[in-house]
Amino acid sequence: MTDAQVEEIKRHFGVVAEALRSDIRQIAEGHSDIRHELQEIRGELRDEFKEMRALIRLSFSQLETTYHF
Repeated sequence: MTDAQVEEIKRHFGVVAEALRSDIRQIAEGHSDIRHELQEIRGELRDEFKEMRALIRLSFSQLETTYHF
């Protein structure tokens, strides 16, 4: 193998490595975005469940008052 061939192989692998770095960076950014969105959804659901539990408690307390359970 000649020096020119070795250099061409090195250059090629450098290009491939940079492309992989770019792909990995994009995947990491996408993962971060998805994680952030899921955290927002989780917070919204938590708030909705708290509200639902409060409404259920209120309903039961009104039933207890009305029917003297």
